[in-house]
Amino acid sequence: MTKYRPSLKGLDQSFEKNYMLLTRLLGGMDEPCEERYFFITDVLEYKVAILEKTKYTHLVEFKQLVSQTESLASKVHLPKPSMTIRIYHDARLAEVIESQYIKQIKPRYDYPNQEMHLPDEKQQTQHFLTEWLHLCLTEGKANIQVNIK
Repeated sequence: MTKYRPSLKGLDQSFEKNYMLLTRLLGGMDEPCEERYFFITDVLEYKVAILEKTKYTHLVEFKQLVSQTESLASKVHLPKPSMTIRIYHDARLAEVIESQYIKQIKPRYDYPNQEMHLPDEKQQTQHFLTEWLHLCLTEGKANIQVNIK
């Protein structure tokens, strides 16, 4: 079996696409502790929150929330996806740095491995973020206050 070799070009394109989509989703949010909720259906809602701001970066948390109308079995047995994303404004990139409590996602994993990560775990995680962002941008409804001066 040949070893998986990550495509740097593919990863870079994914980082760029997620930067564009995530900055649209944040839409003016800039300070730590700011958060926004997106409602897709009665049982599907997401939260995006700014955790940290530095001169050239933001650290953002993006996660699916547990709905009030979900069954108890679903709440207990189905973990909700969550990600921590570093946004690099100077390079115009957004990279998933933590997903489902996996810290420092490597570009490549040997397979099989003890944690059962996919060989292309980083690429898969970036692609999943892209799908999430598209969903929130196309189907999501958010409560946003607009201040008109």
